This record gives sequence, structure tokens and C-alpha cells, in this order.
Amino acid sequence: MAQEKVTVGMNSDYPLNGNLCIPDHTSGPIPAAVFVHGSGSSDMDEHVGGIRPFKDLAEGLMKKGIASLRYDKRTHVHGRKMVKSGKPITIYDETIEDAIKAAQMLKNDPRINPDQVFIIGHSMGAMLAGRIDAEGGDFAGLIMMAGTPYPLDEILRRQINEMNGDAKGILKWILQKQQKKIEEQFEGLYERDIEELKQTKMGGGATLYYFREMGDHPVSMYLKNNEKPILIMQGEKDFQVKADIDYKAFREMLEGKQNVTFRLFPGLNHVFVTAKSDRIADSKNEYKEERHIPDDVIQTIADWIFQNTK
Repeated sequence: MAQEKVTVGMNSDYPLNGNLCIPDHTSGPIPAAVFVHGSGSSDMDEHVGGIRPFKDLAEGLMKKGIASLRYDKRTHVHGRKMVKSGKPITIYDETIEDAIKAAQMLKNDPRINPDQVFIIGHSMGAMLAGRIDAEGGDFAGLIMMAGTPYPLDEILRRQINEMNGDAKGILKWILQKQQKKIEEQFEGLYERDIEELKQTKMGGGATLYYFREMGDHPVSMYLKNNEKPILIMQGEKDFQVKADIDYKAFREMLEGKQNVTFRLFPGLNHVFVTAKSDRIADSKNEYKEERHIPDDVIQTIADWIFQNTK
């Protein structure tokens, strides 16, 4: 098995280091997947604390005969340059453009079957999977891990409200102030002038337009009429997006669609390792300890890919 260092967008303004995993002893072109990160700055392994979910998935799939490409997120490598450009950071610039380039890179590799390239989106990457597919990714199917059909601004409100409910003392006071500020910033988000939103900063280089862009491209718009194979996966103990809210909403939204498969994994959290807690208030400690994605998650993805490449 080989892990090759590659560059996504080599001749662009924002080249990204990547890792192409190729199984040994392949006979003919093989299926492959592109990994797309969740929100925030993230390296190619989607490293958080002691956990490297994309590395686990890539190496696990490679052992099962499936190639993959993972790469550093643009804001992880070029965040400062993007901010200094003076232009607001958009979802397209931050995530979509590079995912499309990565998909094309796989399709151009003679070892890969160009008709068997899938997307594996995690968290916000799952929310964007349908849009990336529609805007040029043109994947064989969509694998959505720990996503949600709700708008990003609504998810942020929900998470802060939940943290506020669990907090005490000075922390509760700080969170209440933060919650009030966010509610004020998001007020009238979908009625306000686009150019005004592009100038209203939220922190970390993001503007209010970033949230508006997500909301103007709802997940439902890309999934309801999509007839490609779709695999929706959720950890039952995930406290960032929830099985009883987000996963349930996906099931209701896509009820009756024969191309959609759902898988809920008991005891797993947002990054599909064994959960330590199911409270968002414990998020600081949830990812510290080294853990790995169990084989049944990897096997589920591999089986589904092979079922959809026959």
C-alpha cells in the first residue's frame, strides 16, 4: 500500500499539500474518495486533540481496496493570505473549489476509475457534499458523516444556547453575552443587503455573508431530487449535531428515497470514535484522548462503495 505526497491546486494561488492513498495489487482502475473537512481550520487528517479521523478512514479504506485523497484545508494553510486579500472568505473559496480540484485530480489518475469517485464529507463537509457535487465535483455518490440539513447559523445558535444552559457562574455570564451578540448579528440575516453582510466581520476572517451563503444553498436543495447513491452516517452520542434532531430530520426529509442509506452508530461521537460524554459542555475534553475510528464504520463505507460500483 502506498501513500503518495501530492499537491491539490499546484499552479493556483493556494496550493495545498495532500496525501493520495493507493492500495497495493490493484487490478484495473479502482474506486476512490475525496475527503472534505468540517468547519474551521483543519489539516489533511482533520486532526483534533488525539484523534485523526481522515487518516483513520483513508488508511482503513486503503486496506479494503479503495483509494482516497485528503489535503490540508485552504484556511489552514493560507488563512492569513486570504484575510489580507481584503475579500470576504466565501464557502466556495474555502472549501468547494479545492474539493472539485481534488475530484478532478483523482479522475485524471489512470489507476482510478473516473466513474467511481465518491465524496466523503464530514460535518460541514457533509452539509456541502451535494453542492460540491452539483457545482463540478460530479461524484458517483455522496457519503455524509455527521451532517445536518439545518442552516449553519441555526446550528451555531443551538450549540451556544445548549452550552449556556449547562454553564454556571462567570462562564454562564460570558456565554449569555456571546449568545446575545450572535442573536443580534444574525437578526434579519436573510433580508439584509449582501454587500453589507460581506463587510460585517464575525471573527477568524469570516463575515456574516459566510453564514448567508450557507443558508442560501440549503442541503435540501441538493438532496431532495438527487438520484445518486447517498449514505448518511451519524454517531448516536454526537453532541454537535444530534441523532434525535439532525439525523431524524434527514430521515424525514428523504423518506422513501430508494437511493439513500442511513446508518446510526451507537456510542460514537461527532468524529466517529467512542464517546466520552454526550454533553456539549464537555467538548474541551471529548477529543483529547487518542482514539481511532472502529472498523465497522470503515467497513460500512467500503461495503457501500463497492455495492455502488458494480
